[in-house]
Amino acid sequence: METFLVVDDHPSFRATARSVLEGEGFEVVGEAADGAEALAKAAELHPDVVLLDIQLPDLDGFEVTRRLRANGSPPSVVLTSSRDEDDYGELIQQCGARGFVAKAELSGSALRDLLP
Repeated sequence: METFLVVDDHPSFRATARSVLEGEGFEVVGEAADGAEALAKAAELHPDVVLLDIQLPDLDGFEVTRRLRANGSPPSVVLTSSRDEDDYGELIQQCGARGFVAKAELSGSALRDLLP
């Protein structure tokens, strides 16, 4: 079973994502509200996957992804946003994320398509 850390500055989206993920059989091991907390929780909890909002109040999701990947055995990162993937161009691939799922399209099958 894949374990997830959900990172978003809106508590309502974190709750929705947790519900979707757990309903699809994934385990949510933690939540974070900003980039700094995401980095700390990822180091503490060692999730398999980080579902990471791009627009955070401190560090953007691209920078958080780069920092996570600098560690020895980084989790897979799936970026999410209320904006369209096209709005970010090549930044998604350049930062090392596994891919992108729009918040409105979050589902277990969308995530499974991106994970190894």
